[in-house]
Amino acid sequence: MRRRILRWGLPAVLIVFAALQVVQPDRSRLPVESDVVAPQAVREILRRSCFDCHSHETSWPWYGYVAPVSWWLADHVEHGRKDLNFSRWPTFDLEAQEHIFEDIDEQIREETMPLRSYLLLHRRARLSAADREALLRWAGTKGNDSPVSGSPE
Repeated sequence: MRRRILRWGLPAVLIVFAALQVVQPDRSRLPVESDVVAPQAVREILRRSCFDCHSHETSWPWYGYVAPVSWWLADHVEHGRKDLNFSRWPTFDLEAQEHIFEDIDEQIREETMPLRSYLLLHRRARLSAADREALLRWAGTKGNDSPVSGSPE
């Protein structure tokens, strides 16, 4: 019985796995409409810890090309971009920006971003206490702490 399962079951599983690879999510790179206005140190933190899910500059890891993990990652990125997309900054109106800064502040304080599942494989994305403080200061000033208000450092 066990031989029969290995003889037919294993090849069947491999065929199904191979067939799943045909259906791949869209990973096309959309153009960056504008860059986030923030001091250089804050932009570096955002690039390192946020941009994979919250911008059009996603770096897809090798496992992001293997179904069904690729579908899960693409869904996370799609939702992340929908919630906040730094590649469209500051194309949001002032009220939307206010809400975004409040949301950033809340999620940094509660340490809900970056997601723990993301941090398992992306240790560089971890936020140090200094990183969190810099992001909180930036969000608390509504992005107006750059040397020349409205332009990157």
